Amino acid sequence: MREIRCAPYTAQPRPGPRHSLGAYGFVATFQPDPHFGRILAAYGGVFVAGSLAWGMIFDGFRPDRWDIAGSLICLLGVAVIMFAPRSGA
Repeated sequence: MREIRCAPYTAQPRPGPRHSLGAYGFVATFQPDPHFGRILAAYGGVFVAGSLAWGMIFDGFRPDRWDIAGSLICLLGVAVIMFAPRSGA
């Protein structure tokens, strides 16, 4: 099997992706919905589990027990975030 090497310039993080990720977090602070942080956190948990499912279905990825446990923990967190009783809500 042939060894594949990355070009030297790919070893260092470029400022573009780093800045765009920071901008994404900064822009999220301007959302008018007071529950936006909760919505974004729930979306993150669904994204983790969905990414694992996508890898299984389309890429032939075989998750181990820790992958499955982690995605179940994420989905449990989503359930707590979305369905926990809150006062005044």
